[in-house]
Amino acid sequence: MSITVNGLDELKKLAGGDLGTSEWIEVTQERINTFADATGDHQWIHVDPQKAAEGPFGAPVAHGYLTLSLFIPLFTELLEVEGVSTKVNYGLNKVRFPAPVKAGSRIRLVASLASVEDVPGGVQIAVDGTVEIDGGGKPAAVLQSLSRFYA
Repeated sequence: MSITVNGLDELKKLAGGDLGTSEWIEVTQERINTFADATGDHQWIHVDPQKAAEGPFGAPVAHGYLTLSLFIPLFTELLEVEGVSTKVNYGLNKVRFPAPVKAGSRIRLVASLASVEDVPGGVQIAVDGTVEIDGGGKPAAVLQSLSRFYA
C-alpha cells in the first residue's frame, strides 16, 4: 500500500512515521547474472550455480549491491511524492548485509521515514530500511538512505 503526498509540506508531516512494507519480489538467477554483466562482477558465488552449490551458502547468492539497488523499486511502492520538480538519491548513511540472498529468494522492504530536513530549494529525507528475506531469520540488508526532493 503506497502513501502519496503532494508537496514538501505534506512530506514533512510524515517524519518519524512508518512507511509500510513493500510487496515481495523474486531475486532470480537471471537478475543476478544481468547485474553481474552490468557491473563486471562475475564471481562464481553469484553466477556459477554448480560451483556455488558446493560453496558456503549452498546456492548462488545475489551481490550485496544488487540487493541494495533493489531498494529504489521497493521504496517507490511505499511513498510517492507529487508536486515536486526533481527527486534525487543523495547517498547512504549506513548499510549492512547481515544475510545473503540466495537465487530464487523473495525479498521485500520495511521502511520508516527517520527524518525530513530543509535543504536549499527542497528537503532531504532519511529513510530507515530493512530488506527482509522470505523465510529468513536475518535481513538481507539494513540501511539508511538519503534522498532529496526539490520544489
